[in-house]
Amino acid sequence: MPLENVTSSAQTSPLLALSTSESDRTRVEAAMHQAVITPDAYLTEIASHLIVAGGKRLRPVLSIVAAQIAGESASDDVVRGGVSCELVHLGSLYHDDVMDEADTRRGVETVNAKWGNLQAILAGDFLLSRASEIAASLGTEVAGLLARTIGWLCEGQIEELRFTYDVARTEESYYTSIHGKTASLYGTAARIGGIVAGHDQHTIDALTEYGNAYGMVFQIVDDILDATATDEELGKPAGHDMVEGVYTLPVLRTMALGTSDADRLASLLGAPLDARQQQRALAIVRANDGVGSAIDTARDYVGRATAACAGFPDTEATAALVAAPAALLAGVT
Repeated sequence: MPLENVTSSAQTSPLLALSTSESDRTRVEAAMHQAVITPDAYLTEIASHLIVAGGKRLRPVLSIVAAQIAGESASDDVVRGGVSCELVHLGSLYHDDVMDEADTRRGVETVNAKWGNLQAILAGDFLLSRASEIAASLGTEVAGLLARTIGWLCEGQIEELRFTYDVARTEESYYTSIHGKTASLYGTAARIGGIVAGHDQHTIDALTEYGNAYGMVFQIVDDILDATATDEELGKPAGHDMVEGVYTLPVLRTMALGTSDADRLASLLGAPLDARQQQRALAIVRANDGVGSAIDTARDYVGRATAACAGFPDTEATAALVAAPAALLAGVT
């Protein structure tokens, strides 16, 4: 699951430093709150719950910066397009928390913990519907793109669920899952920024490639941190993914080493872990080369993101795009 708040490097991302002038931040927040207002105060409260809790708003930030690469400011429609992506993300979090039976998110009670699973599911659906409504107002291309992205999110989640507690999970399965669940929405956010800003097709395609690569870096770094960061840094017990049976890249790479440690790790996994087993599994992953190998893969995606920017104008926004993926990786290197 995307952790969204575990990497301090994301908090100081060049994207955030740029976008995100105070006026841009105000526009994003206002558009997000406006999007979930309904005649029903109860539904508005539930739908607003995680918006009020805060967040870095990286997807609307990416839409804004993508629109700015030619040196022009982002229009209100660009902001709304980015907000549609953020609402999809929030809706997916509502659903994730039901599936995970999570009690907290962003330092507050989850919607399912506070109001119940049925309300959380319906409120998540409502956020997806509002995202779709915004996208439709921006044209058929944006509407179709957002609908397809919601499909990718579902496909990525199904792929993860298919291989829960499966020590034979392949790296191909892992990449398919994280592209669908995380990277695709960053690619869509960047693409929407380019489409709404009126960039040419080559630039729009390059922005999409950039967003997808950035999202892959984001999720791989998240997964590395789940295995290497402290409980305090994560805000929850380290190794949560292994406990839940989600075997991510550093774990898969460790099991693939062909060593006695790899065998011991594989023998621990395949079922829920108790606290002692969790610590033993973490110690094995932290002591071997799987983490370093996963970092190398994240670095490859940093290179892909950087290469996608090669033809962009020499502007402050382009510089922010180039710097942002490496800033994410700095959190684990």
